[in-house]
Amino acid sequence: MASLFPWQTPVQFLKGVGPKRAFFLGKLNIHTLEDLLYFVPFRYEDRAEIKKISQLEPGKIETIVGEVMAVSLNETPRRRMKIVEIAVSDQTGVIKGKWFNQQYLKTYFKRGERVMLSGRVKENHFGGRSLEMESPVYELVGENETQLHMDRIVPVYHETKGFSSKQIRVLMKQVLDQYGNQMPELLSSDLIQKYRLLPLSEAIAQIHFPDKETPLDLLNHGKSPAHRRLIFDELFLLQTGLALRKQGMNERVTGIKFHIDETHQGPLRRLLPFELTAAQERVIREIKKDMSEAYVMNRLIQGDVGSGKTLVALMSILTAMGNGYQCALMAPTEILAVQHYFYLKPYLETLGKTLTLLTSDMKKKEKDAALESLASGVCDLAIGTHALIQKGVDFKKLGLAVVDEQHKFGVLQRATLAQKGQQPDLLIMTATPIPRTLGLTLYGDLNISVIDEMPPGRSPVQTRLYYGKQRDRAYRLIQEEVQKGRQVFVVCPLVEESEKLDLKAAVELFAEFTETVFPDFKIGLLHGKMKRDEKEAVMTQFKAGEIDILVATTVVEVGIDIPNATIMAIEHAERFGLAQLHQLRGRVGRGREQSYCLMIAEYPISKEGKRRLNAMVSTTDGFKISEEDLAIRGPGEFFGTQQSGLPTLRIANLIRDGAILEAARDEAFAWVALHPNLEDPESLPIRDFLERKWRGKLEWLTMS
Repeated sequence: MASLFPWQTPVQFLKGVGPKRAFFLGKLNIHTLEDLLYFVPFRYEDRAEIKKISQLEPGKIETIVGEVMAVSLNETPRRRMKIVEIAVSDQTGVIKGKWFNQQYLKTYFKRGERVMLSGRVKENHFGGRSLEMESPVYELVGENETQLHMDRIVPVYHETKGFSSKQIRVLMKQVLDQYGNQMPELLSSDLIQKYRLLPLSEAIAQIHFPDKETPLDLLNHGKSPAHRRLIFDELFLLQTGLALRKQGMNERVTGIKFHIDETHQGPLRRLLPFELTAAQERVIREIKKDMSEAYVMNRLIQGDVGSGKTLVALMSILTAMGNGYQCALMAPTEILAVQHYFYLKPYLETLGKTLTLLTSDMKKKEKDAALESLASGVCDLAIGTHALIQKGVDFKKLGLAVVDEQHKFGVLQRATLAQKGQQPDLLIMTATPIPRTLGLTLYGDLNISVIDEMPPGRSPVQTRLYYGKQRDRAYRLIQEEVQKGRQVFVVCPLVEESEKLDLKAAVELFAEFTETVFPDFKIGLLHGKMKRDEKEAVMTQFKAGEIDILVATTVVEVGIDIPNATIMAIEHAERFGLAQLHQLRGRVGRGREQSYCLMIAEYPISKEGKRRLNAMVSTTDGFKISEEDLAIRGPGEFFGTQQSGLPTLRIANLIRDGAILEAARDEAFAWVALHPNLEDPESLPIRDFLERKWRGKLEWLTMS
């Protein structure tokens, strides 16, 4: 039974809205009554104390209300800056408000109207003592509007054409007066008591119109009791959805129960010239446990660049093969798929297993042979790109699907690969370290294994930052390393010159290196527009030491393993994202020699760009890098919701609200364990919410 509360009432049917104003609200993603109630202010202003102009103290932030006496638009003679000025009087004095390059305010303010100004008071002694505010917060107010818009802590909303913050405030008050006391509780009384949460109706009322005594700092940092309640709700509901999915995978989907035998992995261990790390051994044990059970494995291996994830995946592949099953390994780029193929081929062929490469640009004869070997069961392992999930790719007996760099694939692409077999186990790998809070949200339905240890004998990569004029210093270090017999990556953002971005293109830099900068060294070129056999030839030459310096685009971000490469030089480093910079750095430091990451940046650099570069210099720890990346970009951009399947969070912030997330997750998983189908009366509001809000966004959310 669905909730009787009119959550889904279209806003156009609210008093005073109508179709035209509903269109404007739609620009703010407000379509229903529920959208409106959860449209939380992005800022709060303390207008509780309105001063008389005669009482104002210079240097302090003050709020006044008065009548507009004059409006003018002036231009400064030197900078040609447009300044709108208004004079406001409240019968005890006069103060000026000034705004720079906002000419539209000239027609916004009209003589005789009442206006509220809030800002820092300045004393101007030019031509006699006077008071003014530069760029104050302003709002027109009527004679009887002080109760809602003044003399209190006032909510400030994001605006759109046709709806000002003040108008949203009026509409919100009207809706709360009409519906505020009717809202059904989502959480059980036990949970509300346990975490000392406000009742839902009170939390929504307080988040829009807080009591005067609520600390302004808590409101503006999202930490008031009202925020805490709504954040807990949002994260609890998200984790409930993830718990339902995990429960569905574990209970509804019967998978392959693999027989675990040490003889499956033993031959490979004897081939390896080194011991696995303790972290690799721990993750292998976790995977073996999953594969030995009768339901589908859904496990994520998370580990920094070079931590040995592929070798762990190979151990798992051999277990599946030892049970008579085929395996698939899907990579996001052709160059990474090829790299996996060349890395795994010597091991598997020595062990008597067969593998094939499947990419979209294969010749028809090669592709037909690969497809036949998979369909007949002759081939044990298929390695490929998106081509693996296309129609016409059939396996005789697929038992394990491995997905590398999974964040580059969508949820449905992952599922499509799994559908190539009869409920095969799924193993996902990522070298993009994910902060714990984001991992619990994005992968709350998966079991997570972390390889938190690097192979022995590796020195941390030294990261250095150079600006354009210091490029020669970076080039001298490159020359010294090549003269020692080492190899170098130089990465550029583009393939060709761009008129929009003044970037050094790989093709241009290759010519410059060959002709003038390093004429005595062997220079190679690698970019995404090259044909597959051309790329393979360059990679083979580089790996064999026949190329000293490889000039490349970001196709080398993942997948190229050259232990002799000791320098990763990144041109226009300010143009790269933090995760991408870290991935590129991970291409070196794979041997025993000291390695370097040289970031060459050009001005102008944004504040965020500088922050990214400084983070790279300060640490090589992938998890610290990912925390900083999340802080810079925010959760909405860290992983796109389309790729991750993550619903947009309206109130919660995964950086700020980590502690609430962990508590909400524990409670949600415990709730689903006790109420598996959400069919009892206490669970119906939760079920109603999930079905109402997220069915279209979480493809996996299915409840019978």
